[in-house]
Amino acid sequence: MRNLFFFMHTSLDGFVAGLNGELNWVKVDDEIFDFVATVTDNADTALYGRVTYQMMESYWPNAGEQPNATKHDIEHSRWYKKVSKVVLSRTINETGLINTKVISGQLSDNINKLKQQDGKNILIFGSPGASRSLLNEGLIDEFWLFVNPIILGQGMPLFKDISGTTKLKLAASKTFTCGVIALHYKKA
Repeated sequence: MRNLFFFMHTSLDGFVAGLNGELNWVKVDDEIFDFVATVTDNADTALYGRVTYQMMESYWPNAGEQPNATKHDIEHSRWYKKVSKVVLSRTINETGLINTKVISGQLSDNINKLKQQDGKNILIFGSPGASRSLLNEGLIDEFWLFVNPIILGQGMPLFKDISGTTKLKLAASKTFTCGVIALHYKKA
């Protein structure tokens, strides 16, 4: 059975975005990109909420082909184009989407079917609303939280409206030179 990994940047005080969705406070550098690439190499499916999917789709398909593309842009663009994408949305459909499936209902049944298919891991990047729905259904197996050295004071909370308790055990942690700490948790 495939595992569903949750990937999210957070502030020290538990916000995943500013009040207007801004992410300009998130620290990323080559060290973090290289580390994340070791995880994406073990995944063949990317799962997103609609807003995050549309943001990713507007950038990653062509990012590696730009004249100023970084090593990360080239590698992640290549990965993005080849992996299957799954979007949790009630407002878009699959018509015209390339290598993308839309799940608009029966979340638990559809995600469990996806997890039972042959393949590598499934990663959900960002997508706080979709992630909360998955968490409330008990569908997330592992968590990677990238705690950024900043206190926002206000913004979009990491775990808002969670309906139950999820016990976790720390599997690993990694401190990056830029001050970000990655915490890897598995369900206990």
